[in-house]
Amino acid sequence: MIHDVAEAPRLTESASAVFAVLAAAGSATRPQLASLAGLSKPTVSSAVAELESARLAAHSGTASGGTGRSAAVYGLGPAAGAVLAVDLGPALTRVRGCALDGTLLAQATGTRDEAADVVREALVALPAGAPLRTVVVAVGDVTAREKEGVRMRPATAKAGPVFDAMAVALPPGVPVHLENNVNCAALAELHEGAARGRHTFGYLRIGVGIGLGIVVGGQVLRGANGAAGELARLPYPWDDGREPRHEALEEYIGARSLLRRAAAAWQDEDGPCPRTAEQLFALAEEGRAAARAVIGRHATDVGRLAAAVTAVLDPGLIVLGGSTGADPQVLPGVRAELARLSWPTEVVSSTVGDLGTVVGAARLAVSRGVQTVTEAAGAKD
Repeated sequence: MIHDVAEAPRLTESASAVFAVLAAAGSATRPQLASLAGLSKPTVSSAVAELESARLAAHSGTASGGTGRSAAVYGLGPAAGAVLAVDLGPALTRVRGCALDGTLLAQATGTRDEAADVVREALVALPAGAPLRTVVVAVGDVTAREKEGVRMRPATAKAGPVFDAMAVALPPGVPVHLENNVNCAALAELHEGAARGRHTFGYLRIGVGIGLGIVVGGQVLRGANGAAGELARLPYPWDDGREPRHEALEEYIGARSLLRRAAAAWQDEDGPCPRTAEQLFALAEEGRAAARAVIGRHATDVGRLAAAVTAVLDPGLIVLGGSTGADPQVLPGVRAELARLSWPTEVVSSTVGDLGTVVGAARLAVSRGVQTVTEAAGAKD
């Protein structure tokens, strides 16, 4: 079981640079490390020796070179440690433990109420004795800027209690970083999903709630208050004689209202009224006219929201995610309404699915974990 929260050893600047490129590569020879780090071979040899001494790197095999000579291959050592990613979803808690090269070491899933137990299950599955470098927790809430020495928690009561219940399972002293769940999913789409190769796009999540992950220049845009992409705060309704209400747009487009509209439109001859969004989409896929009409209207509404996003950001690409937004049946209607209201913008469905948030949180955790090892660079130079 991992309970150690070891302080990272002080490294020279060259050793720090070599560790970072080794973590990104997973494994490499010294000539490869020299090329990747932009350092001389003697400097890399010294850096590798330093990392081996600190158990941050280890010899993992040999590779044959073009001249027939064999070169030593290095990977991360046992002291490099691991990181944890936690997705506190609206229904499920998903946890992933990873090495600092991104290798998946452990994963666990449970209900929202079982968050602490799910975290403990993942911790037990991690390699014994390796230090836990950092934890990233994805929450469906605004995440405020971090303050040094202060453990942050969700900004509102929406996710605060479940975060507190989960946090008791974490080893004391481990750095914990919060990130908005939609931002995490956007990172997953950027690196492993539908937005690979695209450095600017919007990830539009439509499910129980709504949200937007904004990626510009390959980086997630968080905003001055950590609230960029909080589409629920868009004024709605906005018409003569009607005052906008707090988070009314999320209430209108969210899955609960979608089911209420289905119930209002359902006729006896349509058969049993669907009780879940999954049932509604399944009936539409079977060709049920009533279900297809409700989903068609939903797609139009999402398309109008996409048009608002496009008017502000001009992202070039919108990735549709979430429990209702990612369904392929929504895509044509969104594309049509966006084309009617705005300029040409590519719209595609998410390819990372329900795991997107925890996958993105894990990628962020790995980056943070590597940073904890390398941030003391120069102390020995």
